[in-house]
Amino acid sequence: MDASGIRRAFELGGSLERPINLSIGQPDFPVPAAMKEAAAEAIHSDRNGYTVTQGIAPLHDSIRRHLEHDLGWNDADAFSTVVTSGTSGGLLLASLALLEEGDEAIMPDPWFVLYPQLGHLTGATMVACDTYPDFRMTAERVEPLITERTKFVLVNSPGNPSGVVLTEDEVRDLASLCRNRGVQLITDEIYDEFVFADAARPDGTCPSPARFDHDALVIRGFGKTYGCTGWRLGYAAGPTWLIEQMRKLQQFTFVCAPSPLQWGVIEAFDIDNSAQVETYARRRDMVLDALSPHAKVVRPGGAFYAFLEIPSSLGMTGTEFMERAVERRVLLVPGGVFSGRDTHVRLSFAVPEPTLREGLDVLVDMLQGG
Repeated sequence: MDASGIRRAFELGGSLERPINLSIGQPDFPVPAAMKEAAAEAIHSDRNGYTVTQGIAPLHDSIRRHLEHDLGWNDADAFSTVVTSGTSGGLLLASLALLEEGDEAIMPDPWFVLYPQLGHLTGATMVACDTYPDFRMTAERVEPLITERTKFVLVNSPGNPSGVVLTEDEVRDLASLCRNRGVQLITDEIYDEFVFADAARPDGTCPSPARFDHDALVIRGFGKTYGCTGWRLGYAAGPTWLIEQMRKLQQFTFVCAPSPLQWGVIEAFDIDNSAQVETYARRRDMVLDALSPHAKVVRPGGAFYAFLEIPSSLGMTGTEFMERAVERRVLLVPGGVFSGRDTHVRLSFAVPEPTLREGLDVLVDMLQGG
């Protein structure tokens, strides 16, 4: 295992004077006041000790109500939930519960940086599903990769690093494939609340395979949605047999998610973040308007990333382009961090618009050979 390339970008940013940091994978808006107040009240009320491993009951009730509304999971006895230390904590627990040496799991390429490491941590093999050039992890692309050793398929939509959102038909087909082949589906939906209007369902929600497969394991979080990434809070919902194993593993690893912060997110689902999503949609359009005339950029339907292909005429890898950008104070993450290919760079538009505009001006000049 090597250190995360994203963390390297953070460290590099600390060494630059006035960096234009387009590598940041976290929202740039403050945590809602109601959540801050609820967390502070929990601290002052001495709710600072361990909770039960699975998380506090009021938060579970809130999560269940939300899933009933959002996914139609209205049979409370058909699924269970566990509050995790971030979505990464949920992904690790699920992998430890499902994988052992010799097993396989299918993940997208490009991937979130944790995904390949799940194989190293369990002794299993993470099989990459090539989604280039459109970054859509479809059933057609996944099916040839399924073997008798496949224990789960891991899908991420909206995707990191591409921002691509699968359509309703695509997630339905993927759910059907996994169900028919008897393979567990894990859907990483950390950006489920960051879906732009042109990629959302008619009711404004994120297309999810869990609407069509109630045995899917859904992993979501609070950090990206509400700007509290450092609170390290996520949750997993799915088949009781699997959640019970994840709870067992959490007892001996994370123990429980941060106690007072669990109290802080109980009412989170009632907070309207549509203004932030509209802001990011506007920034997405800024990115496309600036860069599309000069390079291939698949249109992001959600999250706050764009995955930019380095034109072959420049004769550079993603890493080389990133290094050139650093010389001009712009921080990006090279595509090789997320993929078996190093042909792209990831740009985050979760930054103030003046910063984004300044960075885009530099990138346009570089793409034109400057």
